[in-house]
Amino acid sequence: MKNILVINSGSSSLKFQLIEMPSEKVLASGLVERIGLETGKVHYKSEKFSTSEEMQVKNHSVALKKVTKYLMDPENGVISDPSEIPAIGHRVVHGGDAFSDTVVIDEKVKATVKELFSLAPLHNPPNLNGIEVAEEIFPQAKQVAVFDTAFHQSIPSEANRYAIPNEFYEKHHIQVYGFHGTSHKYVSEKATEMLSKANSKLITVHLGNGCSITAVKNGKSVDHSLGFGPVNGLIMGTRSGDIDQSVIFYLIEQLGYTAKEVSDLLHHKSGMLGLTGYSDLRDIEEQAEKGNRECQLALDMNAYRIKKYIGAYAAAMNGLDAVVFTAGIGENSNVIRKLVCSDMDYLGIELDLEKNDERSKENREISKLDSKVKVLVIPTNEELEIAKQTFAMIS
Repeated sequence: MKNILVINSGSSSLKFQLIEMPSEKVLASGLVERIGLETGKVHYKSEKFSTSEEMQVKNHSVALKKVTKYLMDPENGVISDPSEIPAIGHRVVHGGDAFSDTVVIDEKVKATVKELFSLAPLHNPPNLNGIEVAEEIFPQAKQVAVFDTAFHQSIPSEANRYAIPNEFYEKHHIQVYGFHGTSHKYVSEKATEMLSKANSKLITVHLGNGCSITAVKNGKSVDHSLGFGPVNGLIMGTRSGDIDQSVIFYLIEQLGYTAKEVSDLLHHKSGMLGLTGYSDLRDIEEQAEKGNRECQLALDMNAYRIKKYIGAYAAAMNGLDAVVFTAGIGENSNVIRKLVCSDMDYLGIELDLEKNDERSKENREISKLDSKVKVLVIPTNEELEIAKQTFAMIS
């Protein structure tokens, strides 16, 4: 048995799980939030102890040191020494075209992650910071990087290239990279197990505040809705998803917006928030039920966009075995699943409404027994996937 510490460093947060492998037992988990602000919060949970503590957390180093203190607490901790953690798995959002798989981190890897800051300015800098802090606190542990983009490196050229002059691809590496790859990989593997069919054609639908959809053929990502950055594709909590490029030119040239203002608009003020004033889907569903037409329209638009991608990906793969819903909205919103799967019988998708309404945290099938295409709900577990890949690197 080996303990794998999984770290997901955000700009002002640090999520963690300590997982015993290969048993996959979660020994401890938690979140440090509001890092760098006047008042931070540390959440920690293990089998025998849980707490939430308010304190100032100046930086990620302070955050991880606090987590380590909880892990090694003489009375309530789960380990007695840092050496009991032989490896640490880090989520790194953007690996560009440099990384197609999980890697043990060295100076060259860190330098490449730094070079990619411009492609993921909100994510890669704190990801690298988390790595450097972990190296300081756990010098004896192997540091392993698991890239969100790696799973999508298998997307073929006809699907990952943009129809712009070749020099932008060759010199500047502008192409589809994709995101949420760790989640799509995890749920597609679970779906393959549930179907007992190795050569399967799946569409995995990751719906949270950020949303994406992937065509997975025989275990490989072959197309994906997010591209060079994380703003296109499906309608998200605050992100617009697909939009006519002419709208961007119009905003700049006719309405006087700067490029930075347009970026902020499309990333932080659009999507469900822009359509309804709410970014949390639970609030939108509640308002729609009360007769709010804007909220109902937003739900219809959201589902319609997903349906279009399902149709396109079924055509691209020349078939479909299952549609898989995952992440916070995908796992919990029976409303969105119903809207997406309605009037899809031509593709062989027939939802069982009673199964769809059931509340469960388990992997489950919610389609009718005779549905040609299965509809599955599989809770994602990115931390476990990172732990599995990290464990494989040291075994």
